[in-house]
Amino acid sequence: MLARIYQPAKTAMQSGDAKTREWLLEFTRSEPRVVDPLMGWTGSGDTQAQVRLSFETKEAAIAYAERNAIAFRLDIPNKRRHRIRPGGYGDNFAYTRKTAWTH
Repeated sequence: MLARIYQPAKTAMQSGDAKTREWLLEFTRSEPRVVDPLMGWTGSGDTQAQVRLSFETKEAAIAYAERNAIAFRLDIPNKRRHRIRPGGYGDNFAYTRKTAWTH
């Protein structure tokens, strides 16, 4: 069974980068989901797809997978560039402001 090691991306509802620093190991699905004809619920007999392990570092996740003979695919994340502009909104409230507040 193949596992995927990755660092989760920031969700659209986040402004910060919380919960994006850890590395996750998830197993890929070995069988597709099926719809129950009576109730209409979606289910699967694949219990490995429910497993989600978190690690502090990428090396710890790789070491775990190699130690337990788990085939894995490593997805390297694209790092986000921080946009800190000089003279931005936060400088309006700086203690070192030279001019008076004009609003």
